[in-house]
Amino acid sequence: MSHNSDLFQAQFSGFYNTPHLFYSEIFGVQPFVKQLDKTFVFNRDVRPNIRLGQRVEQFVFEELNQFESIQVIAENIQIQENVNHTIGELDCLYLDETVPFHLEIQFKYYLYDATLGPKEIDCLIGPMRRDSLLEKLNKLKIKQLPLLFNPATKPVLESLNLESNTVKQQIYFKAQIFVPYGTSVTFKTINNDCIYGFYFNYKALPEFSNCKFFKPEKTDWLLDLDVNVNWQTLEQITSQLTIYETEKYAPLLWLKFPNGQLTKCFVVPW
Repeated sequence: MSHNSDLFQAQFSGFYNTPHLFYSEIFGVQPFVKQLDKTFVFNRDVRPNIRLGQRVEQFVFEELNQFESIQVIAENIQIQENVNHTIGELDCLYLDETVPFHLEIQFKYYLYDATLGPKEIDCLIGPMRRDSLLEKLNKLKIKQLPLLFNPATKPVLESLNLESNTVKQQIYFKAQIFVPYGTSVTFKTINNDCIYGFYFNYKALPEFSNCKFFKPEKTDWLLDLDVNVNWQTLEQITSQLTIYETEKYAPLLWLKFPNGQLTKCFVVPW
C-alpha cells in the first residue's frame, strides 16, 4: 500500500469499522450514534503527514457528508478572544434536517485496568498511562463543550446564522480497548464491541515466542488486521522492543499465533 490514497482508504476503513464507545448519555452528554447503511470510499484530499487525531477528524467530516439529512456547515472552527489569542476550537458544526449540532470528536486507544476505580469509566487509561477516559470526559464537559457558549464564540455563530441556545451538543467517541492478557472483561456501560485485543508487560514477551509480530506506524494503528504484512519472529523484533522498553514506551503490535489467529495488542512497561 505505497499509494497514499490506498493507505488512507485502509486507515479510513479501520476507523470506520471501530464501534462507538457509548450508545447512551454519558456525563450528561449525548453521543453521536447515527449509522450509515454501508461503507464508502474516502475521497477527501488530505495532507499525507497529518497526525492521527487530525486524520480521524477528516474521516468523521467525510462520514457526516454521506448522510442525506446532514449538512456540515463548519469544520475545525478556531475561537479567538483577540487577533493573537486562540482560546479553543469547535471540531464541527452541522445541521441535521434543520437542527444545528456542535460535535466534538474523539478516537482513543484505552487499556482496561480494574485497579483504577470502582466504575468502568474509571478503569480505561492510555497505553502510556498519561490520559484516561475519565479525564477526557471531564475535559469535554468542563472545557470543550462550554466553548460553544463563550462570548468569543458568538460572532462565529452569528456569521453562520446560529445562536448558541439553539445548538445541540454531541460527542463522537470511538475507541479500541485492550484488556489484560488472559482475562475476560464484560462491560455494562461501555460498548463491548470496542474490545480489540489484550495487553501485557515486556517481561511476558517470552510467552509469545512461537508467534509472529508486526509493528505498525502510529498512523497505521487504525488499520484493520491483515495477514499480508512483513511479519517478524520474536528474535527479529526483540532489539526494537528492547529500545522501547528502555524508553518506557508502549507500542501497538499485531500478533499472529501459530494457528493463524491474528490480534492487536499493546506491550507496556508498567
